[in-house]
Amino acid sequence: MGDSSYSFSLTTFSPTGKLGQIDHAIAAVGQGSTSLAIKATNGVVLATEKKMGTPLMDATSIQKISLLDEHIGCVYSGMGPDSRVLVAAGRKQCQQYRCTYHEPIPVLQLVKGLARVMQEYTQSGGVRPFGVSLLVAGTDYSGPHLFQVDPSGSYWAWKASAIGKNMVNAKTFLEKRYTNDIELEDAIHTALLTLKEGFDGKMTSDNIELATVNEKGEFKTLSAAEVKDYLDEVL
Repeated sequence: MGDSSYSFSLTTFSPTGKLGQIDHAIAAVGQGSTSLAIKATNGVVLATEKKMGTPLMDATSIQKISLLDEHIGCVYSGMGPDSRVLVAAGRKQCQQYRCTYHEPIPVLQLVKGLARVMQEYTQSGGVRPFGVSLLVAGTDYSGPHLFQVDPSGSYWAWKASAIGKNMVNAKTFLEKRYTNDIELEDAIHTALLTLKEGFDGKMTSDNIELATVNEKGEFKTLSAAEVKDYLDEVL
């Protein structure tokens, strides 16, 4: 009996050791618009495409980068509604930690909490995996951090990573351009150049979203005017 006979069951392994629904969830991430992140010596930059189905849509209503706490944020690729559930869970965890310990949550601890939520949806009946991957960026007492969390609940620390439709080409470009001593301003330029490699159409402040978290732990989503200034410098 082939793997396809098990593809509709979340809680049953196929004979080859796969959970078919997780593979389908990862495929859903691969259909999403490209998102990427780069860790610099003094912070982390997040960048993503904002795809609009029609020019009649208001670009300001589409937000792929989310603030989780004042020192941590994330960007997703995949299914937007699924990401909102994880953003809400992440914000709740941040506030619970702050209320208990009176200090910001360490980035790794938040990532473990988000990964635990995603993993629980891979072994419970009546649910499906999240069709989304997250790039989580933040700064804590040990410096800047970048993590990727996938639908299986797996997470890894990265120097630079990309998710979504153009993931392979974006990672190849980042491997060529990334250096360990890159600073935040250069990382922003590299992020935009990476998005440009596989971008369909013209990059503008309406279809590109950028955010940074600096070494002081200040997370900021750049305004449309600031994005336009960076695009003018790079393109």
